[in-house]
Amino acid sequence: MDRPALAPLVVLGATGSIGRQTLDVADRLGVQVLAVAARRGSDDLLAIGRSRPDTLVVAAEPTGSERTALVEELGDRVDFGPERLVELAGRPGVTVVNGVVGAAGLEASVAALRAGNRLALANKESLVAGGPVMEAARRQGGGELLPVDSEHSAILQCLTGEDAGSIRRLILTASGGPFRGRTAEEVEGVTVADALNHPTWAMGPRISIDSATLMNKAFEVIEAHYLFGLSYDDIDVVVHPQSIVHSLVEFVDGSVKAHLGEPDMRVPIQYAITHPSRHPGPLAPFPLTDHTLTFEAPDRAVFPLLDLGYEAGRRGQSAPAVLNAADEIAVQAFLDGRIGFSAIPRVVEGALERVPLRKLESVADVIAVDAEARSVASELAGTC
Repeated sequence: MDRPALAPLVVLGATGSIGRQTLDVADRLGVQVLAVAARRGSDDLLAIGRSRPDTLVVAAEPTGSERTALVEELGDRVDFGPERLVELAGRPGVTVVNGVVGAAGLEASVAALRAGNRLALANKESLVAGGPVMEAARRQGGGELLPVDSEHSAILQCLTGEDAGSIRRLILTASGGPFRGRTAEEVEGVTVADALNHPTWAMGPRISIDSATLMNKAFEVIEAHYLFGLSYDDIDVVVHPQSIVHSLVEFVDGSVKAHLGEPDMRVPIQYAITHPSRHPGPLAPFPLTDHTLTFEAPDRAVFPLLDLGYEAGRRGQSAPAVLNAADEIAVQAFLDGRIGFSAIPRVVEGALERVPLRKLESVADVIAVDAEARSVASELAGTC
């Protein structure tokens, strides 16, 4: 079967989980990795550069010793500074896989879309904090935005070939996190170790806590709004603890499409690179008869951040950026032992109330709102 040639890859956040799995996918597909980038000039980044002699390497914020080691090993193939990361994303004719953690990935995402590139997006903050700016960049440059998150990739695959007017609603699935089924009183005194103990995924500290509070699902609702253009009233969340059904789409005739598969991020990463075609992947045939699938409604009283996410999304403009920044501050305060688990929603809600709503027209606008929300959230966390 003839398939279209795949564009060279620029992998941002190459030493993180998404980045490492992207490199694995690239090797299996035989697609060129033009450049890799990471925040630090770590031994992992050096090893990637050493194993890929034709690949450019960028470290955004290396230490002095890291810079020296990279130059000694890689010579003129290495460069430094966050602006270089943005320049890589803006190279025409590439697919940019953005796995950079945090709001730092927003400027690179905007550069990729303005250059008309395909952006395979794993950076939640780009759309959550900077949705209006991302939309403007996509219109301006004609870039293509494809999701790497398993839930949004599932929706994309369910929608391929369907008319936009035939969609009744999108249904995002959530594992429920480590506290599924607990009461508000039982959640009140949970420890950091409890919250980090996700039943399905091995993830970093912030995303693990966001999963425990269901904030990650609130973020995904906002992302789905921007990715697929549906109203928040037409985006639902259900808890599916087996994490086999990644998302569903219900159509106006009552039909429902569901995307099923083992929880392996290489599948949505590969689809974002190869869409709309499919290539052989890493997984064995799916053992359908081995699984029992269950679904339940999320407990919004125990996990109020889900509704706060919907509220911020409906307010629009800068509200989701405040949501994201305040959550990051609150989560870090919890991880540091400065606030309890149940104080996280109070910090986020207080920041949404206190930070004024404003239009977002540039990355600078997003950065300014982000800074204000962090300041307010830090103050609130100090009083909980």
